[in-house]
Amino acid sequence: MIKLVKANKKLAPLILDYYIRNREFLAPFESKRKAEFFSLSSIEILLKRAIKNEKDGTGVRFYITKDDKVIGTIALNNIVRGCFHSCFLGYSLDKDYINKGYMTYCVNQITKYAFEELKLHRIEANVMPRNIASKRVLEKCGFTEEGYSKNYLYINGVWEDHIHMVKFNPTPIDI
Repeated sequence: MIKLVKANKKLAPLILDYYIRNREFLAPFESKRKAEFFSLSSIEILLKRAIKNEKDGTGVRFYITKDDKVIGTIALNNIVRGCFHSCFLGYSLDKDYINKGYMTYCVNQITKYAFEELKLHRIEANVMPRNIASKRVLEKCGFTEEGYSKNYLYINGVWEDHIHMVKFNPTPIDI
């Protein structure tokens, strides 16, 4: 069984292990990582930032765990309140755990959290057109395509186009 665990300092060695195990697998889908990233001190800084973001109300990061190891991460980033009440969804999963329904489960869980606990109006997700598996996860979770962003994010040393997908909270939010 998988669990979603909020970012906390105790997870640092397990998170480092996750990134080391998946270094090559994740590279085509993430910003270029310097060698220093793959160190315990770097992961501890990453966790401090995640904990601060949650405290500040600007983001919340969960780690996906199974059998006492981290197998992925999922986060609500850049939470904006006011008239927007929105955020960006980001996630990644261990190469040995893809195509098992785990990420679909996690996206549904974090969407529920965003809408019911954080009372957000919408969640935005951006996915590269070639990342068919990720786009399929979003579609299964009820995200719909809203547009296409040319040269949207700098991924692994290249400006990549992205499909912009969204999901709206079915419960009206009174701000």
